[in-house]
Amino acid sequence: MTQTLTWTQLCRSADFRGCWVALDNCRYDQSTMQPVEGDLVDSDAELSELCSRMRESGRTSCEILFCEADVIVETPIASPRQSEADQPRG
Repeated sequence: MTQTLTWTQLCRSADFRGCWVALDNCRYDQSTMQPVEGDLVDSDAELSELCSRMRESGRTSCEILFCEADVIVETPIASPRQSEADQPRG
């Protein structure tokens, strides 16, 4: 069941919303340290069931996260200096 998905894809998927997911080989956002994407290893609505399967399979170093709802991705607001620097000079 291993496939690489973004965190946004997971949270927007009706298959995983409200479930715990186990991710391996995660890539993290450098500023928030939140997962951006990873290899989906397993999922379950019950955390204890997911953890039991992970232990039984020997996969003990996965990130386990809960898919609550849609992810809101915020675009960083440019500082006034950056905005001025980006404007053409004429």
